[in-house]
Amino acid sequence: MAEDELETGPDEATEAADGPEEQERSLFEAPPMGEQERMVEAILFASSEPVSVNELNSRMPHGSDAAEALVHLRKRYEGRGVHLVRVGDAWALRTAPDLGFLMQKETVETRKLSRAAIETLAIVAYHQPVTRAEIEEIRGVSVSRGTVDQLLELEWIRFGRRRMTPGRPVTYVVTEEFLDHFGLENARDLPGLKELREAGLLESRPPMGPLAAGESEPDDDEGVPDTDQGEMFE
Repeated sequence: MAEDELETGPDEATEAADGPEEQERSLFEAPPMGEQERMVEAILFASSEPVSVNELNSRMPHGSDAAEALVHLRKRYEGRGVHLVRVGDAWALRTAPDLGFLMQKETVETRKLSRAAIETLAIVAYHQPVTRAEIEEIRGVSVSRGTVDQLLELEWIRFGRRRMTPGRPVTYVVTEEFLDHFGLENARDLPGLKELREAGLLESRPPMGPLAAGESEPDDDEGVPDTDQGEMFE
């Protein structure tokens, strides 16, 4: 065999030194950030629910950085008719608040919540995590099972961690669906009592007195007029 046939060229030597791991890494280079922004935008636009950063990364090509893409995308949507907003630990595209009146006919819901359900929901939102006994103590009446079940079915509240107290009672907290419905990033953005009174949303009627032993509040549709769920924080 000739001597020149045994010599290895510089390109071949570099390729051999890189090894299979380096070659594999080069096959999965992350797309340019501009392209990653477009991918995040497409996913959020097509999703009916807020999407977390982890889920975005799982859908995008290897090496992508969804968190950085969201930062750039949020700036790009500033001042536009659609905003990129954070909902809990997830992200979603939402109509700009000042243009919400254009969508009122399309977003009006006819479902109603009883006064008992609205009061229970408000207590959970402002005092979470809160147990059933604490809800009853704040309201001054027993909470019917149907009231809590209705809020759970609407997915506006969910079970939280159990309290490390005798009986280990379960707690309730609001969900991301609740935050999304009222345009809140987290529960700390809820209006205060002063703001509710100034807006006329907090009644000044005296609180209902405690019920007699063994007596509970009426069911949602018995003796309590229905109140539209939109009245709570609008």
